[in-house]
Amino acid sequence: MLKILLPTIMLVPTIWATPAKHLWSTALSCSLVISLISLTWLKSSAESGWSFLSPYMATDPLSTPLLALTCWLLPLMILASQNHTASEPISRQRAYITLLTSLQIFLIMAFSATEVIMFYIMFEATLIPTLVIITRWGNQTERLNAGTYFLFYTLAGSLPLLVALLLLQNSTGTLSLLTLQYAPSMQLSSFADKLWWAGCLLAFLVKMPLYGAHLWLPKAHVEAPIAGSMVLAAVLLKLGGYGMMRMMIMLEPLTKELSYPFIIFALWGVIMTGSICLRQTDLKSLIAYSSVSHMGLVAAGILIQTPWGFTGALILMITHGLTSSALFCLANTNYERTHSRTMILARGLQMVLPLMTAWWFIASLANLALPPLPNLMGELMIITSLFHWSWWTIALTGAGTLITAGYSLYMFLMTQRGPLPTHIISLDPTHSREHLLMALHLLPLILLISKPELIWGWTA
Repeated sequence: MLKILLPTIMLVPTIWATPAKHLWSTALSCSLVISLISLTWLKSSAESGWSFLSPYMATDPLSTPLLALTCWLLPLMILASQNHTASEPISRQRAYITLLTSLQIFLIMAFSATEVIMFYIMFEATLIPTLVIITRWGNQTERLNAGTYFLFYTLAGSLPLLVALLLLQNSTGTLSLLTLQYAPSMQLSSFADKLWWAGCLLAFLVKMPLYGAHLWLPKAHVEAPIAGSMVLAAVLLKLGGYGMMRMMIMLEPLTKELSYPFIIFALWGVIMTGSICLRQTDLKSLIAYSSVSHMGLVAAGILIQTPWGFTGALILMITHGLTSSALFCLANTNYERTHSRTMILARGLQMVLPLMTAWWFIASLANLALPPLPNLMGELMIITSLFHWSWWTIALTGAGTLITAGYSLYMFLMTQRGPLPTHIISLDPTHSREHLLMALHLLPLILLISKPELIWGWTA
């Protein structure tokens, strides 16, 4: 555990001590080494499920894929941000990379925490670097508005969680995940118990975000710089799903009836946000709304509490992290060249950047869950377990997958095909940095076809 966490913490003084001309290369190579070492977590096979154990930090098959994803993302964010911050003074570039590194430190501690309170503190701590990145390095003037939305949605959702955790500590005497699963489940009957149940899940449902509490997400995504969008889509939304999976053990007897409205919201959100995607003009906004629709499936898969639902949710969280992060990077390469996120103003780019079109094609197909890819495996497992739970859900999930295919193809055709607008005269050619960035996003996704049990979670 420490052989990843300590180098990540030591990355901060490294960033400030490196000479200016070597800043980006040093940060990139160090973070890439850390992310490669973090892949050793994936081969854990302890009898109890938990490994690398200390009383406060441990990993199990649920958190290892998310931890590996977190570490994998830092070098990619550094690669993607290089052009975006090139015009800034060197001290601000250092501060930017430091914020990204601190985000990784908080996330590693959140995903590997065995104490629920430590998880809660790190869950909240990720808010600060993200907020600074959005409000300081965002593109448009609305970034302050987006930061306010992001801050208040997350805080309003997570205060009830703190109260719920303190109540739980009071009644069971422990908040360690290692012992909580063996604690006797509480016979929840009174109205206050139902409020406690809602308090436990509300923070995670806002973070995921559940349809209805999702308004902060498109704003935050659209206004954030590229690294902010990447880490939001790839890892911060997953904190919600991970927290729900961890809390579900304690909410046992109540969940069956109380989760109905949330499942309905989640599945209705899949259709609604998909339909919103079909009429988006803004490229980043479209990708952001597609995240809400994918996370709706994840929420539904977790709330019905079957092994298949959990597995499908974990697989979909990992694959969606890689896919939507890749899509944001592609949107950013377009934005850096055309300085517009409006899809009608920058289309027909296949004529100018043909190799980028290949990456767009793979990423769009991954977004709509093309058969051999693990995206499909996650979605199918969730849809199957939902169908087994109640066969009415097939209408909602089926319509949702159709709409997803529709807007993914709409996005691809809108940006890549068609006539090249006359105002696009000279575009920079694509750099090898951008191709490396896309390869590092999509190769893990393609390689997971051959060994999907790495991200199966407990069911393996």
